Amino acid sequence: MPCKSVILTGDRTTGPLHLGHYAGSLRNRVALQHSHRQYLLLADAQALTDNAHDPARIARNVIEVATDYLAVGIDPAVTTICVQSALPALAELTLLYLNLVTVARLERNPTIKDEIQARGFGRDIPAGFLCYPAAQAADITAFRATLVPVGEDQAPLIEQTNEIVRRLNRQVGHDLLPEARSLIPEIGRLPGVDGRAKMSKSGGNALPLSASDAEIAASVQRMYTDPGHLRASDPGRVEGNVVFTYLDAFDPDPEEVAGLKAHYRRGGLGDAVLKGRLTGILCDLLGPIRERRAAIARDRDHVMDVLRTGTARAQALTTQTRDAVRDALGLFRL
Repeated sequence: MPCKSVILTGDRTTGPLHLGHYAGSLRNRVALQHSHRQYLLLADAQALTDNAHDPARIARNVIEVATDYLAVGIDPAVTTICVQSALPALAELTLLYLNLVTVARLERNPTIKDEIQARGFGRDIPAGFLCYPAAQAADITAFRATLVPVGEDQAPLIEQTNEIVRRLNRQVGHDLLPEARSLIPEIGRLPGVDGRAKMSKSGGNALPLSASDAEIAASVQRMYTDPGHLRASDPGRVEGNVVFTYLDAFDPDPEEVAGLKAHYRRGGLGDAVLKGRLTGILCDLLGPIRERRAAIARDRDHVMDVLRTGTARAQALTTQTRDAVRDALGLFRL
C-alpha cells in the first residue's frame, strides 16, 4: 500500500474561525483527511509574534479554534490536532534553521515584506515576526510534511522553507528532510462582507462560523454589489460584485450561477434576488456547523482530550525529527 502524503496546516489562535477560513482551507482539510496523513497545528506561539501584549487571549482561543475544527468535520481519529507551544522541538529546530538563513533573505520574503508594511511596523519589527519563515520551516519539516495548503500570498514562505531544507541537506550530505509543495485552493482569499479587504476578525468584516441566521442575513444585506445597478432593469457588473464572489464560492449549482450572471449583465435581475439566494445558501451551510459547534463547546473535556492525544502524538514525531537533524549536524549529545 503506498505511503500517504503528509499535510501540515493550521491557524493562528487569535480568535474563532470564520467563513473565509472555511472557504480557503477548512473544507479542503475535511476532504483530504482520509486520503492523506494530516496534522493541524494550533499556532499559538506564532500568534504571539505580533500579539505578545495579550497572551491570555491567544491561550483562550486555542479551545475556540479546536472547537471550530471539530464542528466543520475534522475527525481527530484520522487528523492529528496539536498545540504548537507544547512542542518544544519546533522551537529548537527554529533556532537551528536561523543559522541557515540571513536577515536580508528574511526581509526579502514577499509575504513578510507585505505584512510588515500592512502592520506599519517600520523598523520596529518584532524579531519573532521577522523570523517567522524559519519558524514555519521548523513546523513543516518537523512533521516531514510534503504538502502545505496555503493561500497564494503565502507561497513564498513555502519556497523559503525549501531553501532551508536544501541548504541543510547539502550540509549533511544526504536528503535528510523532504521538500514541500504548496497546495493553493481554487478559490482565493474570500473578501470581507464589505468588499474592501480580505475577510478578517480585526477588520470587522468577517462572518463567524457560529453566526446565527439573522447575522448571516444582515451581513449579506451589507454586501457590495454594483453601484451602477440602480434598478433591477439596469445591466449590472459581475466583476468585483461581492455577492457573486460568494455565490461562486458556496453555491452548489455553478450552472445556475452562470445563468444568473448572464441575466444580471443584460439587466432584469435585482440585487434582492441574489442576496436572498446567497442568504439561504449560507444559512444551510453554517446552520449545521453552528449546532455542532454549540454541542462541542458544552463538552470542554472532550476538546481537551483531543488536544492532549494529538499533541502527544505530535511530540513523538517532532522530537524524532529534531534528534535526526541534531545528529546529522554532529551536535554534541550527553
